[in-house]
Amino acid sequence: MESTTPVPMAAETPELPVTVSFTRRADPAHTVEMTAWIRAGLTMAEGFPGFLGGGWVRPRHGADEWHMLCRFSSPATLAAWEASPERRWWLGSAQGLAEVTRTERRTGIEGWFDAPVESAAEPAAPAPTAPPRWKQAVTIWLVFFPLNLLATVTLGRLLADAHVVLRVAVTTLTLTPIMTYLLLPWVTRRLQWWLHGRPWRSRA
Repeated sequence: MESTTPVPMAAETPELPVTVSFTRRADPAHTVEMTAWIRAGLTMAEGFPGFLGGGWVRPRHGADEWHMLCRFSSPATLAAWEASPERRWWLGSAQGLAEVTRTERRTGIEGWFDAPVESAAEPAAPAPTAPPRWKQAVTIWLVFFPLNLLATVTLGRLLADAHVVLRVAVTTLTLTPIMTYLLLPWVTRRLQWWLHGRPWRSRA
């Protein structure tokens, strides 16, 4: 009987989550309309497969730029959302209200630190260098330490009698999304001046 040797299949490279951010310019007199438009877009995105979370930042008093962020589980799920008729309708509803100024994509955890990757539709510009690794590590620790301490005195007590594997699994499953999608982005936005070596007075 002739034997055959199975041909090993190439290992698939796991896809990283993708964060896409949009900057829109709008007349400060249309704050109510812009707030409603952005919230509608995020609500719509929540119904798409692979959507991991999103948020938006309104401009300070007198400014006209609005920043919106969405995170998807892979480039494929992001592409499906971008090509959807729902998104096209949503973008079209802002005609005359908001002007597109910038679109950026970032991947992985380091996407919160690395220089943004410009979309193909944007003009090429020199990208600033990413912060030093030690600054990235310090920033992550500033988030991880208090969060882990809080989990130890709360979840740790509730799960004191559970098996160590279950205890660690519950703790990490709880802390990872909180750290990745909520606290780490919040801290890095406030430490941008330090991460990129700018004076403290330029933090705004």
